Amino acid sequence: MFRRSRVALGLCAALVIAGCSHGGKRPTADLAASKVTTIGVNSYLWRATLDALSFMPLLQTDSNGGVVVTDWYVNPQLPTERMKVTVSILDQDLRADAVRVAALREVNRGGQWVTAPVAAATTQKLEDIILTKARDLRRGSVTG
Repeated sequence: MFRRSRVALGLCAALVIAGCSHGGKRPTADLAASKVTTIGVNSYLWRATLDALSFMPLLQTDSNGGVVVTDWYVNPQLPTERMKVTVSILDQDLRADAVRVAALREVNRGGQWVTAPVAAATTQKLEDIILTKARDLRRGSVTG
């Protein structure tokens, strides 16, 4: 029991001494390092995705696989149209090609939901929103 305590105390002392070896200054860590995460994908992209889709009901989230699937969302301004979005985070790095958005759109015709095309600009805009939010989160963690 005492031996474990001495080993733990020695380890703590070594860490304290190692931390003081830079002239009293603590080494600055890159808080925004993309690989420092407890989830399987880039944490900034993950949080930005959840934030960007916060107005939609979520159907499935997988932080290890980097997938967010929303349920159908009906815009109160346009009740004859609904959207469903799937966001895939493809990398642990904060890169523009690390996010892929796929969307489904349906319109109500005579009480039946019918598949309708989604403008490419819609998914591109959502990718841009996610990337911008992720960059803002990263900047905030570095400066703040």
